[in-house]
Amino acid sequence: SADRLLILRPASRASSQAIAIRPSGEAMTSKLKQQLQEAGKLEKFPDFPPRDDMQNSLYLYRPSLLEALAEHLGNHDTTIVLGEVPVRWTPSQTQGHRIPDLLVAFDVDQAQAIEQNGYSIRDLGKPPDFVLEVASESTGENDVGDKRRDYANFGIPEYWRFDPTGGQRHDAPIAGDRLVNGAYQPVEIIELEPEHLHGRSEVLNLGLCWNHGNLRWYDPATGQHLMTLAEERQARIAEEEACAAAEVRIRQLEEELRNRREG
Repeated sequence: SADRLLILRPASRASSQAIAIRPSGEAMTSKLKQQLQEAGKLEKFPDFPPRDDMQNSLYLYRPSLLEALAEHLGNHDTTIVLGEVPVRWTPSQTQGHRIPDLLVAFDVDQAQAIEQNGYSIRDLGKPPDFVLEVASESTGENDVGDKRRDYANFGIPEYWRFDPTGGQRHDAPIAGDRLVNGAYQPVEIIELEPEHLHGRSEVLNLGLCWNHGNLRWYDPATGQHLMTLAEERQARIAEEEACAAAEVRIRQLEEELRNRREG
């Protein structure tokens, strides 16, 4: 539902060669922002055409990873999870915007992001906390190059990359960078077993796993992956079947007890 998961309109990758440029002047104050909102002048992002490949549909949307993450993080009024929306210093900025495949931000106004049709760092008062890119043939090289530089310039604390091909499009199956003194430093990635790599996001307090070509969230508190919708459905069906079997067994025992008493 709209109050639980925020996924805005998909955006184009045509601007992938743009670079991040910091706008001049101080960030908009909350008072000025309120005045602009009341006056109906809050800047909006333009519409962008959708991404022209299937990577996000296959590896983010179909397995419902955004829904699982949004449900886990909670605080839906102030924690937003965005898929394929533009990030800029300001909506009117003509150069330097990026469109990450996944974006997470804490302590921001999700209603304003919806109204503006994108993520304005100036207007929301801070950069996103986490972004992730899914590798494709057309964007893989840019994901490990220009985007890494631009996300650091935006001040985004963590930038992660997922390559379902195992590193043919990126420099690794899964990789993360953490912002330290204005520069990205690689996050340690551990091979738990063949075809299963694991790295920890401090921002999300979750593990990111490359598991046989699939992306999974790992919750250290439970020692389990966050369940996808399909897994939740399977678990619910299994629980319903177990309850039905238990009810049948109870009726059988009641019948046996009744027969003994009558006999």
